[in-house]
Amino acid sequence: MNNKTINWGIIGLGNIANNFAIDLLTIEGANLYAVASRNQEKANAFASKYNANVAYDSYEALVKDDNIDAVYIATPHALHKENTLLCLENGIAVLCEKPFAMNAEEVEQMIAKSKDKKVLLMEALWTYFLPHYQFVLNELKNETYGKLIKLEADFGFHRAFDDSSRLFNKSLGGGSLLDIGIYPIFGALSTLGIPKNIEASATYFKNGVDSSCDMVFEYDNNTKAYLKSTLLEDTPTHAIFYCEKGTLKINTQFHCPSTVTVTSNGKEKLIDFNYKTIGYNYEVIHFNELLRQGKTESNIMTFQFSQRLIKILDDVRNIINLHY
Repeated sequence: MNNKTINWGIIGLGNIANNFAIDLLTIEGANLYAVASRNQEKANAFASKYNANVAYDSYEALVKDDNIDAVYIATPHALHKENTLLCLENGIAVLCEKPFAMNAEEVEQMIAKSKDKKVLLMEALWTYFLPHYQFVLNELKNETYGKLIKLEADFGFHRAFDDSSRLFNKSLGGGSLLDIGIYPIFGALSTLGIPKNIEASATYFKNGVDSSCDMVFEYDNNTKAYLKSTLLEDTPTHAIFYCEKGTLKINTQFHCPSTVTVTSNGKEKLIDFNYKTIGYNYEVIHFNELLRQGKTESNIMTFQFSQRLIKILDDVRNIINLHY
């Protein structure tokens, strides 16, 4: 398996699937073999655009194709569990977009199926694998600038309300929290761990989908994380880690390929990671290696991390009375 080309399938062919496919084409030892949509014309167009071998008009047909080694699931949140279980049941490794599922109970079912079938499963939270984010994690772990004492992270953009859009569709898990609030929460969990207390408040669109969410996570030693997601305004979308002896700031669009500004001793240094891709290739390369090695769980995006992440999302939803 060491040099095996990994044949990929993609289920759900929206915007994020396009970005994934673009980066997949840059990876040695990876091939976009098949794509699937409920609409054959859409599947054909996507396959033609990215040179996929086969285009299917159903997810069920794709998972029956013995040539496929792994599937990237890019369907709406509410379909993640169903689509993941379908793939795992057919022995196909799964890289499933974030949020992993709608709630902790669904995530537990997915992980249980992965373990039962001994098939690789990983949540596709691409930020974890980006070099700039790994750099920040290492600096914080090594306490290069002392202990982390405060985090500020936001993610916001303005979208006019449109009840025909997935983003505003409650039945599909729409709203700011699950769609983009997961990134600031991820930032807190990956650096500060599980909060001992959560405060949260939200605003809503007329159909009950959350339009914004403000959160404060409290930890020991009075350490706090101030987090925000919103669909009402464009925000800086920074992640700023305040340490005892300096500050690490991931600049605009912190969840994407970005730069890092380090401030210490009154001096600023900008670190550019010279990204050449959209950024999805990093998680795919990791996933491909896991698959070649016969692994069934990532050592970076572990099951435990995904379980903790969805548990925090559930806790915030309960506090703000957001129910799907």
